[in-house]
Amino acid sequence: MSWLDVLSIGLLGLGCLFFLAGTVGMLRFPDVYTRLHALTKADNLGLGLIALALALRAGSPFEAVKLFLVWLLIMFSSSLSAFLVANAAHRNRTPFWRKES
Repeated sequence: MSWLDVLSIGLLGLGCLFFLAGTVGMLRFPDVYTRLHALTKADNLGLGLIALALALRAGSPFEAVKLFLVWLLIMFSSSLSAFLVANAAHRNRTPFWRKES
């Protein structure tokens, strides 16, 4: 097993860990705003790590560039959809979570 294989497997595992953290955050956080934050941040980083791991194993630089462009497109659409959901929640006066003392 080469160092490239080990690096790719490590990046894939780390990316999956970030996806898991985003999912747990979405399920555990109390309001829509914190859930959106956890989901978009963790998923974008997780997908970036997985795309990097796959780019390292790509057969050609063209395939690696395609993976990078897919990651950029998903980052753009993820941030746009998170903005739209947060804006709709704000317009509907969805309350922020406040810690009860």
